[in-house]
Amino acid sequence: MDPNKMPNAPPPGWNPDEKSGMGQPAPPPYQDHPQYPNTGYPVPAGYPANPQGYAPPPQYGGAPGAPYGQPYPQGQYPQGQYPQGQYPQGEYHQSTVTVQPTVFVTHGALPYPLPDYLGYSIFTMLCCCLPLGIAALIYSISTRDANNQGHQQVAERSSRLARILNHSALGIGITVIILYIVYVVILAKNIH
Repeated sequence: MDPNKMPNAPPPGWNPDEKSGMGQPAPPPYQDHPQYPNTGYPVPAGYPANPQGYAPPPQYGGAPGAPYGQPYPQGQYPQGQYPQGQYPQGEYHQSTVTVQPTVFVTHGALPYPLPDYLGYSIFTMLCCCLPLGIAALIYSISTRDANNQGHQQVAERSSRLARILNHSALGIGITVIILYIVYVVILAKNIH
């Protein structure tokens, strides 16, 4: 396939190395800390060691017993540590910081979800005992959410409570219906 025929191809005669047509200067080089140029690197010959009057970076881990951040007295450096700019010939040390990425642990749905008794809860709420049916419906929804989020213990507890509340509501509903039928039959006999 010809690259000049592609819809996102640059126009003919375009030179990627030539950007003078943009009319903008090149951006400045990237620096983590512009107030501390060349941090960790030797100062090139002929370059001022402290441009623009900036203070040198703070010294960490000072002399034992000295206040935090105080440098070692002249000539008393632990092995392998040298003041800034006074490294032995050919030795330059640069510290490295490794940052670990943040790990977010998410749970997937349970492979074997527990029963949520949602239909049973709706039936007991509408036909048997409204207050227990509402409580059973709340625990049924909680079971469904725990199943989807992978929380096994919460799903087990909510499922068990939804089942107990549904059975209780059904028992109360059946008892009320039986008592109502007995009352109607006894009332019917007393009238005749």
